[in-house]
Amino acid sequence: MADFNRVESPRKIEDAVLDEIIFAGDGWMHELKPGQALRIVDLEGNQAADTLFYDADHPEDHYSAVATIAAQGNIYLTAGSKLLSESGKELLTIVADTCGRHDTVGGSCSAQSNTVRYSHDKLHMHNCRDTFMLQLAKCGESYTKRDLAPNVNFFMNVPVTEEGGLQFADGVSHPGAYVELQSIARTTVLISNCPQLNNPCNAYNPTPVRVLIWEQ
Repeated sequence: MADFNRVESPRKIEDAVLDEIIFAGDGWMHELKPGQALRIVDLEGNQAADTLFYDADHPEDHYSAVATIAAQGNIYLTAGSKLLSESGKELLTIVADTCGRHDTVGGSCSAQSNTVRYSHDKLHMHNCRDTFMLQLAKCGESYTKRDLAPNVNFFMNVPVTEEGGLQFADGVSHPGAYVELQSIARTTVLISNCPQLNNPCNAYNPTPVRVLIWEQ
């Protein structure tokens, strides 16, 4: 398990050019220009912000968990991690992080995974895959279901056992914890603020997250 690497940001909230709230169960999609910084804030603690990234100039070149993990030799993301696309292109760098560690392997919840993990009567429940698809559908033909990929789960705690299994454990975040990423390329960000009611990672209580953007 990786050591926690907590780094504060020098950026001030009053200087942000965008400041929005994403309620639990809602989605958010936005394009970052090179050099812009995005901060995702866990307002009440232990919330999971499922996130995908795309090269805005080549949408088919999305964030790659495999390339990112291989490049840094670590399955967790933290300050200093570079997020790579399928082609190996650097999309963003985590420049600040007060949570300390973020999941790259747990994936997003879906109607199907909810039935496997919990019970068949959870099939109807709101899930991140559906939120992703709803946001992508708003982009016309630029993005399709094929553009969904293994995502980052910011603030989510998914320990890996010695046998290689995954545990969805209590969160390691806290109220006001944030992760801040600086865009290297023109990058599209897609967030599903997880509505999961069955997962201890968010203490069974989905809550809002805040997103802020700064120039340079």
